[in-house]
Amino acid sequence: MIDITIIIVTYNHETEISACLKSLKHNLMRFHAQLIIIDNFSRDQTVRKIRQALQPLFKDHEFLLIQNSKNEGFTKAVNQGLRQSKGKYILLLNPDTVILDDVLPVLIEQLKKNDNFGIIAPQFLNSDGSIQPSCRRFPKHRDLLYTSLGLATIFKKSPQFNHWKMGDFDHNSARFVDQPQGAFLLTQQKAVQQVGLLDELFPMFFSDVDWCRRFTEKGWKIFFYPNVQIVHHKGTSIYKNRLKMIWSSHQSFYRYFKKYYPGCRWRLVNFFTKIYLMSLAIIRSLVYLTVKNKFK
Repeated sequence: MIDITIIIVTYNHETEISACLKSLKHNLMRFHAQLIIIDNFSRDQTVRKIRQALQPLFKDHEFLLIQNSKNEGFTKAVNQGLRQSKGKYILLLNPDTVILDDVLPVLIEQLKKNDNFGIIAPQFLNSDGSIQPSCRRFPKHRDLLYTSLGLATIFKKSPQFNHWKMGDFDHNSARFVDQPQGAFLLTQQKAVQQVGLLDELFPMFFSDVDWCRRFTEKGWKIFFYPNVQIVHHKGTSIYKNRLKMIWSSHQSFYRYFKKYYPGCRWRLVNFFTKIYLMSLAIIRSLVYLTVKNKFK
């Protein structure tokens, strides 16, 4: 019987993947694991690094390496892994993470004790050991305005202006949350069977937000447990193709609002939100290209 399935999606992660896989080994000593890695057509040495690490690190576990012939997008690749998953528990894990000792045993024990927990997540740390804020509330239209106008930054700890990114939460206490960051989401197979796969309407961004929202709509609790930690080298995937990611994030933000604020009541609000998001994407793209060309 498979205790846990770990799903990792890679795309040009040659500098991060080895450390991520090595950190898993100690955490899996008590379990029979299935490791599924989906590579989205990496053009560097990612696949070679994976093959080098797999046999010595995971010889006592099942593993599957899926090599896509094109970049299918993060969400579609995760779903490839979910369809193949056999474990009682399922971990969605980013390749730019390092799992510290005993994270999985501790979190799985919490899931065993609390059968209504659909998702559990640890505390995130930056590379320097400082706390990386990793929990958010489900966004509202006003949060887009507060964030883009800089009010969320100026009033960083405000429960009003930084409501979405939980500026009023220090990430030091255990609590129920709306959405932990998708770099590490530990769930149960029975919950996934009820909630379903990630929504491929969101190819890269907001698929984790949408998934968590669907968990809560089905009555599952989402729990943040800071007693154990991972290190997250934030944004390594995004910065590899910054311009494309800017547009993808803004499009998905709009699709999220359109999905969860439907009907005539929200039609005009969503219309102006779309215009606003696309305008912001143009500005961010121009700023990025100007800075990029300046430092060539």
